[in-house]
Amino acid sequence: MKQIHEIENKKEKAIIAIFIQKGSNRDEAMDNLEELGLLVDTAGAEVVEKVYQELQTPSVATLFGKGKVEELALLIEEHQASMVVFDNELTPVQVRNLSNALKVKILDRSSIILDIFAKNAKTLEAQLQVELAQNLYLLPRLSRMWTHLSKQYGGVGTKGPGETQIETDRRIIRKRIQILKEKLKTIDTQNFEQRKSRHGTPRFALVGYTNAGKSTLMNSLTNAGVYVEDKLFATLSTVVRQITLPSGKIGLLSDTVGFIRNLPHHLVASFRSTLAEASESDVILIVIDSSDNNFSKHISTVVDTLNDLNIKDKPIIYVFNKIDRLEHLEHIKQIKGEYPNAVFVSAKKNMNISELLNQMENEYDRLSNNLELFVPYEKNSELNKIYSICKVIDRKDTDVGTNLTINFQTELDKHIRNLFGQYILN
Repeated sequence: MKQIHEIENKKEKAIIAIFIQKGSNRDEAMDNLEELGLLVDTAGAEVVEKVYQELQTPSVATLFGKGKVEELALLIEEHQASMVVFDNELTPVQVRNLSNALKVKILDRSSIILDIFAKNAKTLEAQLQVELAQNLYLLPRLSRMWTHLSKQYGGVGTKGPGETQIETDRRIIRKRIQILKEKLKTIDTQNFEQRKSRHGTPRFALVGYTNAGKSTLMNSLTNAGVYVEDKLFATLSTVVRQITLPSGKIGLLSDTVGFIRNLPHHLVASFRSTLAEASESDVILIVIDSSDNNFSKHISTVVDTLNDLNIKDKPIIYVFNKIDRLEHLEHIKQIKGEYPNAVFVSAKKNMNISELLNQMENEYDRLSNNLELFVPYEKNSELNKIYSICKVIDRKDTDVGTNLTINFQTELDKHIRNLFGQYILN
């Protein structure tokens, strides 16, 4: 029984590969290949070999040249590998030709990321989002993968069985996509109603490159008990927890799905509703692994993804995490010069967490407005409403009424003026 158990748990062996166009940055390409290795490891396979080819143009048929494909075949035999994973996006023709030539599974970066998301999706919403992304990814590839069959048959009355099958498959997938979209729309409506009820509460969102330590930071700030693992995309579902700011004010902190370079656009689209927590937050916290040499590229990826989601013009705090891993503290001084609005923490060691909380409250307070009100005593019933909606930072009772200085979020300005416009002094 022990032998059987060991066989069942044996990892699949994978060769990872990348095509590099001549004239492009080779060091960057090799970093990308390293990251692909982490993705493959997260998916549950063992990387046994790394291969690259540098050419002026890729092969339309197999991406790599004929000689490199033959070399891959030898490496597969040598390592008994069961898959080759390419960092480049493969066309259906390339997948088919490589599969025929190498006799193993052929995957690309997008398909491995989709596989990881599928394994890590725990909530109903995450599972629906991943399934939607998988179907959107499959649909055009399904269509093109079968085009070779239509060429075998021509003319009236000669429609091939392959073409009939592909039309059936397309209809099934399109119908499933529509069902998934409707289910997600229902969940999105429910989530929107929940978010509406939080209006006026300070809201912060953690975003960042995958494995930057967002979930660990969430636990450090809120004692949320969020699942943490040192792997890419360990958590997919957005978690929202209460947070107590230094003044005693209660806010909300959300932890969102991690970003990554070249995240398949179908996944971004499918997870748009999950990322709505970030779009409706008051302050964005971009969490960065300060010990990663590529952190500046990771920041660019996160900012680009936020822009793609139309999450712009929000205050940003750059949270450089994992400072306990830094060998030289001079590194921090250098980063401070480039990112003035930065806080340096170790979520794992609870270092500088109070400093981060102060920065969060300061950024939130900068978003607020003050107004002077005068409420006559005959309108005293309005005071309870004012206190429930705004923060009263000063109050003076006079012979004829009450003078108040109120503080509220800028986004509530129109709402406040509509409610209490007759009492505004300035």
